[in-house]
Amino acid sequence: MLADPNVQEILIDVTKDDENSIPIIQCLLNGKTTDEEIAEETEIRLNIVRRILYKLYDAGVASYKRSKDPETQWYTYSWKFEEDKIAEIISDKVEKFSQELHQSLEYEEDNMFFVCPNGCRYNFEEASERNFICPDCNTNMEFQDNSSIIMELKELQERMS
Repeated sequence: MLADPNVQEILIDVTKDDENSIPIIQCLLNGKTTDEEIAEETEIRLNIVRRILYKLYDAGVASYKRSKDPETQWYTYSWKFEEDKIAEIISDKVEKFSQELHQSLEYEEDNMFFVCPNGCRYNFEEASERNFICPDCNTNMEFQDNSSIIMELKELQERMS
């Protein structure tokens, strides 16, 4: 699972640490459960290990059980990586992207567009309010045929189905 670049991207996005996240998670998957064991195995400082574990916990991809050592009266945290949550996060991202794609397609299909020579793009309403003169470069705007954009969005939508 950790070999998948999409999974790695999500985990790094959660932890904001592209250097230490994957080795820490790999330790969890290999049976190391306490932050001390993980720090020792990975040679990553304990406070960094804890910070990453708590970020994973906040995102719901890690959980822990707290137990008290009867001799020292100190708490020990045993961590677990929640693999099922990663699939859920990927599914949510795909759904969000699919919705954004659908909205973009609708917007392109429902509007006429005008562009200036420098690439500034406005829908008909915005362009007509500006008398078809670009406010940035003060040049005339020309009609833009957006059928190729619509075609690309439809093809992308089909590939996602």
